[in-house]
Amino acid sequence: MAKVLVIGGGGREHAICYKFNQSPLVDKVFVAPGNPGMSDVATLVNISGNDFDKLIKFAKKEKIDLTFVGPEIPLCLGIVDKFEKEGLRVFGPSEKAARLEGSKVFSKMMMEKYNIPTAKHKSFDNYEDALLYLDKQKAPIVIKADGLAAGKGVIIANTLEEAKKSLMMIMVENQFENAGNKVVIEEFLEGEEFSLLAFVNHDLVIPMQLAQDHKRAYDNDEGFNTGGMGAYTPMSHISDEILNETMEKIMKPMANAMIEEGCPFVGILYGGCMLTENGVKTIEFNVRFGDPETEVILPALENDLYQVIIDVLDKKEVSLKWSDKSYCGVVLASNGYPNLYQKGYEIEGLENVQTLVFHMGTAIKNNKLVTSGGRVLFVVGVGDDLKQAQENAYKEIPKIKCDNLFYRKDIGNKGL
Repeated sequence: MAKVLVIGGGGREHAICYKFNQSPLVDKVFVAPGNPGMSDVATLVNISGNDFDKLIKFAKKEKIDLTFVGPEIPLCLGIVDKFEKEGLRVFGPSEKAARLEGSKVFSKMMMEKYNIPTAKHKSFDNYEDALLYLDKQKAPIVIKADGLAAGKGVIIANTLEEAKKSLMMIMVENQFENAGNKVVIEEFLEGEEFSLLAFVNHDLVIPMQLAQDHKRAYDNDEGFNTGGMGAYTPMSHISDEILNETMEKIMKPMANAMIEEGCPFVGILYGGCMLTENGVKTIEFNVRFGDPETEVILPALENDLYQVIIDVLDKKEVSLKWSDKSYCGVVLASNGYPNLYQKGYEIEGLENVQTLVFHMGTAIKNNKLVTSGGRVLFVVGVGDDLKQAQENAYKEIPKIKCDNLFYRKDIGNKGL
């Protein structure tokens, strides 16, 4: 029987622990640092996900068989290299391979070099040059901070005035600190967004079922970009033909490109894609499970997650099996998110909810469950079709009592 260590503390990691906990091959699931909502599926370990030395010491002491890294920050800081150097089995990309997410400039360079379809773009490390370039463009236009910004470093500007303000905010006012030292300015693509995640080991690329995230804070895709306000799977209106095109033009070419560049990819490769009138284009690559897509994809996966990962690490072909149900999940976020918000509001009523709930940002304070993040809870509805899954999610949400939460009322509408 195996022992698994999951690194991270949000809704994505709760879903990963939930899935590992179902495995007959897994004896014990640890999560560092985790959050209180996960205690029914994992043992919480009070170590930060960025404290590599303590995590390695813990993994050795507990004789951990597999470490699974959830968030992008430890991956981009090289946690996998450190674990492997100590002879520990870990699933995730090396520091060099994690640049696909850690640097938008590197990611775009790779897409350009290997002819992977994406938006027209230009990268800048100088504010004045970027401003001159912007003057010659048309709105809407997209400005992306080069580094990690918790899903908030992408700004879709509807006017050039707005684009210039965003550029000033990123490059001069340093809103995202060093993440904004460079920017990518790219054309605004129109079409339907979807997320294709895959288990990858070098040239072995095993796609998961498609999911759709909802990035904007408010209904009808209004408000700021967030880390994601809800997701659903499957996307029955995107054909197998489109899925195959995405695999052949985007996912497999990038896996092969990483081998060519001497930094082969191992882990979860996430293709954020858009179906445009000119075919499928890449919006971005991430190097880990998407959050919140994971919270609907993993409940839909019928395979044993531990077995899948061990097989992928051993470079064995894996056939993924999916539930015939639909899954629709809604984020409950702190008022003010993705900008300033307050924490510490009591959450009640979870014991009355008759469906899956993953904890994204909760804590225990004075023996009470309280909010402790921008995104707080994720409620998943399951149904025979998307409409029923959506209804089952939304009918449970009012049972959760908290004075400081909001949520979108239209998650899943695009798939209906």
